Amino acid sequence: MSFGRVPVRASLAARLAAAGAVFGLLIMLVGMGVGYWALSRQLDARSIAELNGKRDLVVHLLSEAPTTAALVSNRHRFNDVLIGHDDLHLALVDVRTGTLLASFSDVAAQSIATMDANAQGAFPLRWAPRGGGPMEALRGEAPLADGVPVRYYVSLDRGHDAQLLRGFVQASLLGAPVLLGLVALGAWLIARTGLEPLRRFRRLAATIGAQSLDRRVSEADLPAELGELAREFNAMLERIDHGYQRLQEFSADLAHELRTPIATLLGRHQVALSQQRSPLELRDVLEGDVEELDRLSRVIADMLFLAQAEHGPSVLQTEPVDLQAEVQRVADYLSVIADEKEVSVTVAGSAVVAADPLLVQRAITNLMSNAVRHARAGSAVQVTVSSVVDAVRLEVANKGDAIAPENLERIFDRFFRVDASRARLSGGTGLGLAIVRSIMQAHGGKVSARSDAASGETVFTLVFPTETARPNRAIRTDA
Repeated sequence: MSFGRVPVRASLAARLAAAGAVFGLLIMLVGMGVGYWALSRQLDARSIAELNGKRDLVVHLLSEAPTTAALVSNRHRFNDVLIGHDDLHLALVDVRTGTLLASFSDVAAQSIATMDANAQGAFPLRWAPRGGGPMEALRGEAPLADGVPVRYYVSLDRGHDAQLLRGFVQASLLGAPVLLGLVALGAWLIARTGLEPLRRFRRLAATIGAQSLDRRVSEADLPAELGELAREFNAMLERIDHGYQRLQEFSADLAHELRTPIATLLGRHQVALSQQRSPLELRDVLEGDVEELDRLSRVIADMLFLAQAEHGPSVLQTEPVDLQAEVQRVADYLSVIADEKEVSVTVAGSAVVAADPLLVQRAITNLMSNAVRHARAGSAVQVTVSSVVDAVRLEVANKGDAIAPENLERIFDRFFRVDASRARLSGGTGLGLAIVRSIMQAHGGKVSARSDAASGETVFTLVFPTETARPNRAIRTDA
């Protein structure tokens, strides 16, 4: 039997430190490259300046020599030029005869052939003697006092410069690990200090439970980025707290709602079984049970619909829906109930919306049946369809008992009844308006209500947005 290993994840501070070290390495490499280039350019400029200075001095000495013979006999004057400059090498050649007049080192003698071979090239010339380091050389001609041309070959040993450059690279490479370590340590310390608010988030999240959803992250002394994160985190906790409270309320309401019919069924059965009953009496008991069971079935069906409306994965099955036709269809369906209550239903206006026809029909049915049940005898239920800017409105108005202002928002909550006894007697489950709100939210619309205490008129309004304004919400339509 084997157990999978939990992967070890590096902390964010360690990751930032590693990223800082890598970035520091890149910066260091770039700095080394720039430093190497700048130092090399400075050394090149210095060597060229030194070569030009020695060339000018050689030209001056040649101009003072009266003849080639005097030049050879007075070569010590050129030795004076080279004293203290072991890296300088000089050779002099008679241009007319090609005779070597003076060579002050073996390197100088070698430079003659190399620079003559590159006579048409650019100077100063980079070259290397046998078994030696890099050289930089100049070649030119200058006349003696008697006008005889003499060719000079001046070479400068660049070995010390190359050694200096190698020392620069070696020192940089040796110091790089130390600098990288300091950069990584500094980045880690800065990251740990900067991430302290995140550890506050973690400690707070670890303490949050079902009984402590009211805790919030303090936004004081937080940087702008973490302040925004704190606000979003607090908003998330607010939504979770609100949802949890709604769930608790719903659980309590559902338990209360189911307890009554179950208690009724249990009591009826206990009474029926307490003594001998005739078949007719048992039939009466069963008929009463059917009514309660039918009500339980409707409560369960409505609850399933609400759950699917709020969390369903399927998209709306939208198509053009003629609201006037749907209202008229529902009015015909409710005509028997309306006639019994001596209530008339009138329909005015028309509009077409892109919506799920089954869901729209259910929302309209819930509103109109609710309006007919609570309308006064002899009054009228008026349904008006109208188009406004970027929306379509459907209003259902009736006259009856007015709804108190404090209840206008609560009537869309699950199981809320303004008059619980009347609603229960009329067969309502207390979920009709909650279903209407879920349907409208699924369509990106809204439902609202207003009630006039003086006239007793209550108006429910459905607002359907146009197609361009509607979000892509999800709902199942098979409830």
